[in-house]
Amino acid sequence: MCFPLTLKITMEPFKLSLFLLPLLFAFITFSNPVLCNDKEDSVFKGINSYRQTQNLPPLNQVSKANCLSDEVAEEIEKTPCENVNRFYPSTVSGGGNNLNIPNLQKHIDKCGININTTSDGVILPVCVSKLEPTIVLSNYTHSDRYAQFLNNSKYTGAGLGSEDDWMVLVLTTNTAAGSFSPSTSAHANAASVGLLIFALLLLLINHLD
Repeated sequence: MCFPLTLKITMEPFKLSLFLLPLLFAFITFSNPVLCNDKEDSVFKGINSYRQTQNLPPLNQVSKANCLSDEVAEEIEKTPCENVNRFYPSTVSGGGNNLNIPNLQKHIDKCGININTTSDGVILPVCVSKLEPTIVLSNYTHSDRYAQFLNNSKYTGAGLGSEDDWMVLVLTTNTAAGSFSPSTSAHANAASVGLLIFALLLLLINHLD
């Protein structure tokens, strides 16, 4: 007589865990981005300290900018530092016709950026041996070619990525043209995944009842 009751008590935590799994997945997928290493974190903090001295608000981390900076850094990591001018300036603009960075359109697509509505956005790679944070930061803040963007109030978001001797800063705006809004396909894929998880959850709960 007690077996059904015991089973019920045992299964409830299991059902609860099934309910929490999609929530955990969503939290991991859509939570605020964090920089993945100490050098990137140090440079990002230094850039915002510099912005403060210019009476500008700090840059916020943008997940799609982080994604793009990681992809670009990986793309150019084997390029010798003396070729840094080849990638400057690199803009993210409608049509994805920027030819400075190889396979840029592929990286834009992977990060779910809607290139058709993006006209503002800039990619700023720096190459420094062993990515010494102080020297990297100096490149961004004491070189007019980079500082002109950091001094521009229209840029409000950023992403940082690094590979080998390369660090890549991607700047975004808070306007529709530069916020790196997701592509339609990215929205559709996210919705499809959410519906699939929800359907599986309902099936499992009904099966356990």
